[in-house]
Amino acid sequence: MSTAAEAMADAAARLRAAGIASPARDARILLAHAARIDAMRVTLIAPEDLAPEIAERFEHLVALRAVHVPVSHLVGEREFYGRRFKVSREVLDPRPETETLVEAALAEPFTRVLDLGTGSGCILVTLLAERPDATGIGVDLSESACLQASANAVLHEVAGRTDIRRSDWFSDVPERFDLIVANPPYISRSEMRDLAPGVRRHEPEMALSDGGDGLGAYRRIVPGLADHLVPGGRALFEIGPTQGKAVSGLLAGAGFDVRILPDLDGRARVICARMG
Repeated sequence: MSTAAEAMADAAARLRAAGIASPARDARILLAHAARIDAMRVTLIAPEDLAPEIAERFEHLVALRAVHVPVSHLVGEREFYGRRFKVSREVLDPRPETETLVEAALAEPFTRVLDLGTGSGCILVTLLAERPDATGIGVDLSESACLQASANAVLHEVAGRTDIRRSDWFSDVPERFDLIVANPPYISRSEMRDLAPGVRRHEPEMALSDGGDGLGAYRRIVPGLADHLVPGGRALFEIGPTQGKAVSGLLAGAGFDVRILPDLDGRARVICARMG
């Protein structure tokens, strides 16, 4: 029988050997999940022997992480903008860079928001949680994603102001909004092979890539914006770091005023477009 500290050190070594980028952090999170305690409390149990049932759960989790199953899928949640969201392999993991889009959305008032390709619902739910007077619709082509987004709306107590629909972009959305947001699939087919194994193998491909040059979703969304935004309304899109010029061109050609915002690493990340 080993102590929690010993088990954690052994797990970190295994994960490091398997090419996991943050082995010590992941080992700590997985041990906390196996022990059913908060990760902040792992230090408190470090000197103690692990109970057999905890050791068995921990071993199973470490084995899965060693073959690059994402930590979020193993523990069933991911933190985003200070809140924990339930996730699964049916939706894209919320990512820190997407918080740039949320910050841009919150920089101005809005009362009615549409989230295209809502996935886990992290963007829509966050915006409604931060703006208690706002209401919103989230759409996704995936029924599983719609269920996940609905669950997160309930979890964060915004379900009464949220409408989740299965829709192919605007196809089942007749309404107009003062804010439209989207984090569409923008990774090109050629870039897919360069993704980390945990992303490439375990996250939904339809949420990552359009199977082409990565601009397909923008080409479909932009023509419908004018019919779904009120005068002066905004549209915010997450983009890949090299896509600013191409997506800006699509929006400018449709009559929008456009600017590009960087993420915390200084890379182009969010397109802000405004109706005239």
